[in-house]
Amino acid sequence: MHPAPSVILFTTFSGLGFGLLAWLGLGYPAVTGLTAFVFFTIAYVCAVGGLMASAFHLGRPERALKAFTQWRTSWLSREAVMSVAALLVMGVYAIGTIFFATALSLVGVLGAVLCLLTVFTTSMIYTQLKTVPRWHSPLTPVMFLAMAVAGGALLAGQTTAAVILLLLAGGALVATWVHGDGAFARSGTTLATATGLGSIGTPRAFEPPHTGTNYLLREFVFVVGRKHGMKLRIIAFVLAIALPVILLLVPFSHWLALVAVLSHVAGVLVARWLFFAQAEHVVGLYYGKR
Repeated sequence: MHPAPSVILFTTFSGLGFGLLAWLGLGYPAVTGLTAFVFFTIAYVCAVGGLMASAFHLGRPERALKAFTQWRTSWLSREAVMSVAALLVMGVYAIGTIFFATALSLVGVLGAVLCLLTVFTTSMIYTQLKTVPRWHSPLTPVMFLAMAVAGGALLAGQTTAAVILLLLAGGALVATWVHGDGAFARSGTTLATATGLGSIGTPRAFEPPHTGTNYLLREFVFVVGRKHGMKLRIIAFVLAIALPVILLLVPFSHWLALVAVLSHVAGVLVARWLFFAQAEHVVGLYYGKR
C-alpha cells in the first residue's frame, strides 16, 4: 500500500500556488503586464491543479460541490470556501496588474491573507485527527504554512527572504519528524485500551478482521521501515531545503534559480509522501499493524 498520488500532489502544489499568490498579493515581486501574467499563470496552475487533484481523491468526485456546504463543522469544507475566495480575490488583483498596470493594494493584502488561510485550513484537515497522533499537533499547521510561504518566496524570486524562510521551514519540517516519531507512544493507545480488555490480560490480534482491504487500510495503514524512512527524510531535506539554499547563496543565475525551484518541488513531494506514509492511524492496532 502507498499513499494516494492525488493527495500528495494536492498538498504539494496547492501550497506552492497559494504561497506564490500570497507573495504576489503583497507586491513581491512588483510586476505588471506580461511579466505579471507569467507569475500569476504559474501560481494559478499550481493552486488550481492541486485543488483538482484533491477532487479526484474524493470517494465520489462528481459530488465535489457538496464539499462547500458543511463549512460550519468541516475543515475540508472551509478549505473549499477559502480556496475559491482566495482565487477570486487574487483574480481581481491579477487583472489590475496585468491589464491596467495597477496594483490594488488592499485587494492584494486581502487575497494574501485568504491564501494563507487556505493553506491553514488544508493543514487542519489533518491536524484535527486525534486518531493520527503524529498529525494531531500544532506543528502540523506550522509546517504547512512555513513550507508554503518559503516555496512561494522561492517562486516569487525573493532570494534573501527565500533563504531565511527555507531554513525556518526546514526547522519546522525536522521538528514535525522528531515530535511525530514519539507521538503514537505518547498517546497511550494500545490494543488493550482500544478494546477495553486490558483489565483481564494483554489482548492480541489472533487474525485480521477480514481478508480484503478497505478505505482505512488504503489511506492510513502503512509500514515504512526506520532505515528507509530516514533515507527518505534526508533526501527530502536535501532537495527541499539544503540544495535550494546553497543555490540561492551562490552568484545569481536564472538556470540555478530554476534548478533550486525544481529541487524544492521534488523535495516537498518526498516530504509529503512521508507525511502520509508515516501517518500511523490507531486503526492499525485493530489490524495488527501497530
